[in-house]
Amino acid sequence: MLQITTNERNAFTVSNVDGLWHVNDAAVNWDAQVQPNGLISVLYNNKSYTAVVEKVDTKNKELTLRINGQPHKITIEEPIDQLLKSMGLDLKAMQKIEPVKAPMPGMILKVLVEPGQQINKGDGLLILEAMKMENVLKATGTATVKAIKVDERTAVEKGAVLIELE
Repeated sequence: MLQITTNERNAFTVSNVDGLWHVNDAAVNWDAQVQPNGLISVLYNNKSYTAVVEKVDTKNKELTLRINGQPHKITIEEPIDQLLKSMGLDLKAMQKIEPVKAPMPGMILKVLVEPGQQINKGDGLLILEAMKMENVLKATGTATVKAIKVDERTAVEKGAVLIELE
C-alpha cells in the first residue's frame, strides 16, 4: 500500500488488489495512455484529464504533474518509508549530502558539472590541480548539483566549499 500526498496536504492510500486499484479502500476505474506528443491522457471515474510530467525527483520520491493546467506536487511513501517513519527514523535526513570541499589548496582547472544536474556516486565533478598533479574530485553519492561556488582558473584553500549539493 502506498501513501500518496498531493500538494503537501491531501493524503491518500493507494493499493492494487487482484489487478484493481483502490484509493482509500474504494475501488476506482482509471486508465492512462501516453500520447505521441508527450501528454498523458487519463480517464478516472469516467472523467477525462490531460497531464504533463514537469519534474521527477526519484531520490525524494516526488513528482510534479500539471493536470488540466493545474500543478500538483505528488509525494510517494512506500511501505518501507512508512515503517521507518513509524519507528521515528527520517530516511531523507539520514541521506543528507555534504557539499564538496577542497581536500587541499590548489587551482580549479575545470568544472565538469552544472547546476541542476543529477549526479551519481563516482561521477567526476571538477578537476583540481595541486602540486602539479590533476585530481578529479568525484561524487560520494547520488545528488543534484545545487550551486557551483568556484570559477575555473581560480585558486582555492583547503576546506573551501566548491559545489553545493541537494
